[in-house]
Amino acid sequence: MTFRIIVCAKQVVDPDTPTSAFSIDSTGTNVVPAQGIPPVVNGFCENAVELALLLKDTMDNVSITVISVGTEFEMDVMKKPLSMGADELILINVENHENIDSFSTAKILSKTIAKIAEYDLILCGAQASDWDNAHVPLGIAEMLDLACLTEVRSLSVNNGTATAHSSTPDGYNILESNLPALATVNSEVGQPRYPTLRGIMQASRKTPMIWDLKNIELSTDDLKPKLRLSDLFIPETNQTCEIIEGETEEDTGRLLALKLRDEKII
Repeated sequence: MTFRIIVCAKQVVDPDTPTSAFSIDSTGTNVVPAQGIPPVVNGFCENAVELALLLKDTMDNVSITVISVGTEFEMDVMKKPLSMGADELILINVENHENIDSFSTAKILSKTIAKIAEYDLILCGAQASDWDNAHVPLGIAEMLDLACLTEVRSLSVNNGTATAHSSTPDGYNILESNLPALATVNSEVGQPRYPTLRGIMQASRKTPMIWDLKNIELSTDDLKPKLRLSDLFIPETNQTCEIIEGETEEDTGRLLALKLRDEKII
């Protein structure tokens, strides 16, 4: 019997892009990406792929399907999970994807997973590097009525049960759930493996399945946003830095204390 893993992955703006390269459009609600800098697979999603591959390394008959929602997919980017070792890739192309919210994204992914039907484990990145909301995995788990194991750093499967180490500020908790279940994966799972030349060649011969809303029995009317973005802006700094200097260290400290008192800080 095949153990089936579904990994949700997202194409995002490269998080290493300098802030100065971004701008806000005329509506004041959309980010204009920097030109000439290609997108990447979200880093936490790569961690989720890595965890799926770790399970595949230690278990027999494991199948990994990667799914993603978006538009204008960069195939060289989205095929990276295939070159790492995933078996198939499903891309759900949604027009005006930038206008849908986390709830609608979760609905699209949950409908896609329900259409796939046969699965044992769903893995998602803990959050996406573009908005850092971390809403989508929880929404999928709720819509599919699955247990959700969060902030997973390691996971094992035995006799239909998933056991996960979940990161906390002071260490980790051990979580256990019957399968199928959903887990959100953080960076503590380890560095995602680099695609090998053989993996890249195999991925180049694989054709992703391209679905749209009709394939999962949804329409644009089903994707009315639950959240409304009222304003979006680039922070501006209008403060100045004043350097206090004295003849000695003691004199500098005295002048600083007087300045803080004058500013009513102390």
